[in-house]
Amino acid sequence: MRLIAYTENGRRHIGAVTDGKVAPVAPLDEFYADAAAALRTEPGPPALLLADLEQVPPVPETARVFCVGINYHSHAGESKTLAGLDVPRVPMVFGRWASTLVTGGTPVPVPPNEPGLDWEVELAAVIGTRAWNVSPQDASAHVLGYTAFNDLSARRKQLETAQFTVGKNADRSGPIGPVLVTADEISPAALRVRTRVNGEVMQDGNTRDLIHDVGKIISYISDTVTLLPGDVIATGTPGGIGAGRDPQVFLRPGDVVEVEVEGIGTVRNPIVDRSEIEAP
Repeated sequence: MRLIAYTENGRRHIGAVTDGKVAPVAPLDEFYADAAAALRTEPGPPALLLADLEQVPPVPETARVFCVGINYHSHAGESKTLAGLDVPRVPMVFGRWASTLVTGGTPVPVPPNEPGLDWEVELAAVIGTRAWNVSPQDASAHVLGYTAFNDLSARRKQLETAQFTVGKNADRSGPIGPVLVTADEISPAALRVRTRVNGEVMQDGNTRDLIHDVGKIISYISDTVTLLPGDVIATGTPGGIGAGRDPQVFLRPGDVVEVEVEGIGTVRNPIVDRSEIEAP
């Protein structure tokens, strides 16, 4: 099933998408209270037009976003050069706030003291059931589904210190979507992931190149932090980031960035000057 979230009468809902039409499934909070039960109930015939809906990120506003750094072999060399970081022995996890998540089409502003934003295509897993101290082998049972994620990064802030938090939480810097594909319909093991900037391919990788797979990441986090329904696990990006190029290339106002994950789809966002938006 391919799911989206949308607002109706001020409330967020989950719907199932088929051929540009959406069948309501449940209010978003009720859906994540028992996603398995919600998915067992067959949605009615599609009654809404996807193009008419105001989409929102398909996770609760209280979701935690766990991102994994240096998790593709093809990205390891770039990270060593940029930040002096070696290949992590265990998943290198940092956090994002759910308030940074946006959907495709949302304009993303460049912070005023950055040379631009950098792109990072990622496969993201969304947790469906509470996960505490699970093994890598059992972790997949807790995954609701998978989506595409663009971990847009303010590199100046990210690399000024050893802490990534500020540089990884710029306003509107977490495009996610375009759909959440349930885990019964897709495997994370060998998916092509790509980034295009103004139509030019900048990243072209495959999840076969992951250093730590989804199961290991979930297991590593869950013996310390209980993962809850709606939490997001962003699994890292392949080589080809803008900061790793010579000369470096960053997203500037007027650019359009697209990230694509095989079997899921493409998230496309325009980059704008901060003056073009009123609020985060």
